[in-house]
Amino acid sequence: MEILIVGSGNMARGIGTRLIAGRHGVRFADRQPEKAVALAGELGGDTAGEALDDPGGAEIVILATPYQGSLQVAERWADRLAGTTVVDICNPVDFAGFDSLVTPPDRSAAEQIAATAPDAAVVKAFNTTFASRLAAYGALDVFIAGDDENACAKVALVCEDGGLRPILVGGLKHAGSLEGMQLLHMKVQDQIQGNWSTHLAIER
Repeated sequence: MEILIVGSGNMARGIGTRLIAGRHGVRFADRQPEKAVALAGELGGDTAGEALDDPGGAEIVILATPYQGSLQVAERWADRLAGTTVVDICNPVDFAGFDSLVTPPDRSAAEQIAATAPDAAVVKAFNTTFASRLAAYGALDVFIAGDDENACAKVALVCEDGGLRPILVGGLKHAGSLEGMQLLHMKVQDQIQGNWSTHLAIER
């Protein structure tokens, strides 16, 4: 499956590492294309780096960018994302104290992206996983919310291929709960441990 990851930061690296392990083709796109090229070269596998120009023929587009950046990409590519599975991983957190979300009170970041690109199948996933754990830890739980069952199944498949455990939590209306849950996780992490090395998991 061809997957485009928008961004070349720590989350792009962590998710990309898992996708490459699952033998998927991965393209990285960034406003600074040299960063995308460097990340692809570092991770190896079936990867490429490019400018942030077009989603091309990607079956899945993962927005590994901050909240506002993800909205901007969705708006810029709205028509070209039609029929594509778009994965929103952002946590729209007020980082000054980790005490609130910066989204409107009645709409999650994922729902805003879905409204911006209405012909895309938007899925919320990966927002409860820290980059360090994605890159170095074993079987992590990935909570997935979305209204399109086929899109959710695609995201679940690539998670499984990369050694992750997908957990489908229901429709996109639950994305706000996932964002709120991670806000508390980040707040506790910042106050108690500070090294961003924990993860959420379902006891088995």
